[in-house]
Amino acid sequence: MDKLNAELLEILRGLIEDWEDEVVEFKEASNNFKLDEIGRYFSAISNEANLRGLQYGWLIFGVNNKSRAIVGTDYRNKRGLETLKHEIAQDTTGNMSFIDISEVYDDGNRVVMLKIPAAVIAMPTAWKNHWYGREGESLGALSVEELDRIRGQVRRDWSKQLIDGSSVEHLDAEALQIARSSYKVKLNKPHVGKEIDAMTDTEFLTKIKLMGDGKLTNAAIILLGSPDHDDLVSPPARAMWRLHGSNDVDLDYREFRIPFITVVDRLFGMVRKLTYRYIPNKRSLTTVETEQYDESLCRELLNNCIAHMDYTIGGRIYLDEFEDRLAISNPGDFLPGSIAKVLKPEYTSPYYRNQLLADTMVLFNMIDSAAMGIRKVYRIQKDRFFPLPDYEYGDSRKVVVKVYGTTMDMNYTHILYDHPEYDLNTVFLLDKVQKHREIGDADAKYLRSLNLIDGKKPNLFISAKYDDAQKGSIGDAANVTNSVTNHVTETITEINATQRQMIELIQETPNTTLAKLAAAVGISERNIKRNMKLLQDAGIVERVGSARKGYWSITSNVRGIE
Repeated sequence: MDKLNAELLEILRGLIEDWEDEVVEFKEASNNFKLDEIGRYFSAISNEANLRGLQYGWLIFGVNNKSRAIVGTDYRNKRGLETLKHEIAQDTTGNMSFIDISEVYDDGNRVVMLKIPAAVIAMPTAWKNHWYGREGESLGALSVEELDRIRGQVRRDWSKQLIDGSSVEHLDAEALQIARSSYKVKLNKPHVGKEIDAMTDTEFLTKIKLMGDGKLTNAAIILLGSPDHDDLVSPPARAMWRLHGSNDVDLDYREFRIPFITVVDRLFGMVRKLTYRYIPNKRSLTTVETEQYDESLCRELLNNCIAHMDYTIGGRIYLDEFEDRLAISNPGDFLPGSIAKVLKPEYTSPYYRNQLLADTMVLFNMIDSAAMGIRKVYRIQKDRFFPLPDYEYGDSRKVVVKVYGTTMDMNYTHILYDHPEYDLNTVFLLDKVQKHREIGDADAKYLRSLNLIDGKKPNLFISAKYDDAQKGSIGDAANVTNSVTNHVTETITEINATQRQMIELIQETPNTTLAKLAAAVGISERNIKRNMKLLQDAGIVERVGSARKGYWSITSNVRGIE
């Protein structure tokens, strides 16, 4: 920490010495600073950094802008600063936010340094749909000339750039053979296959635009390059698998290098192929067995990491394996800006960071199209009745996707099983509720209209009786459960969703075992025993027969409440 503080302090003093220009702003901000004003400075400094060919600019709190003295600031604590990233992202172009927010100390005086990324090429940064700029220390609207200058910038495709001194000798022979075979399978035309077979490697690569003037493109090295020559791309491309145990303790890891045409096989081959068992049908105890992670989903996400990664800033593609989830991440911005946009059928990406790389991956059957596969991976999890993947992109230098390998709220699972007709937007909102995340008033009203949720904001939860038609098919079980709920409310502080499901399942299948209850509810047998003890103590359930051969039943006094 002392070393980092010293490095940041050196940067701070250098900025003070040079003093303010269009890409640096100092504010005292003794204890507060308006969010809207921060947003305006964010837009202005981001746009000015782009116009000057810089990667970032600074907004700094804790420095007097007249005396240039470091006076310190009490602006927010560390947790509040992390929240600031999210708050700013809500109203900026593409949900951009700070690259980093750092606290630095000088003789006990705390300074907050906010690092602002330059506007994306050809896309000026707005705050609340207004573009800001600076002239000296003055903050105002971005001039029409500057706005046109940013919009008129030509976006360079990094993956298309040629590498001096490169040749076919720098490629991996096996990867090149895979590329030829995949290309022929993709086109599926016998006469084209014969033409490809007759071509030299240079002719084939030139045909698909991975070579030009006898030189390899960056895309060629990424997909087909020999690991011995990965330094032709700087910084070299890397991928890593990491295994985490309980409490996220690191257990194992392995790093992978180019060629990336085979890296997905190598990465996913490291993931444990565990079987997960659950009961998706509310009215049956038939257990479904499936692998924790769908292979096509993981391939889609990893291949999209390859296609959309920002190779110019370094870093790795990571596949982190936890006990109940995978986390897949890569350096770069989340280009759509928000998931809500992507879920609309008409959505198309504003641009592709590595157009040639993405187009080539389509030719090699690595991805279906150059478009992002977010809707595809959502549908896969929806059809498995699993939680939807989570995209995290508040940090503008990295995008993380979490893929869940277990169910969360069995009411969510039951609803998806019974209602395959629900579109992705509806499932997306329902998924947010099961993860206890906030949804808008209009969204909550929509879910209530379908009888899918109960509770009051912000404590919404998925309803266990989401469909009146389902109640009738269950028969008397619904009445018993209502009575049980009333009785439990009087004897236990609050009946939870797990206990409610257990009661329903016991009523429907009196001879069910603890193991089957655990599989149906989606929690451990130990937790089932604990909840069963609570229900027994409350007089809701009773044990009939011996501990070994008996079964659980709803008590007679509960039935009498009907």
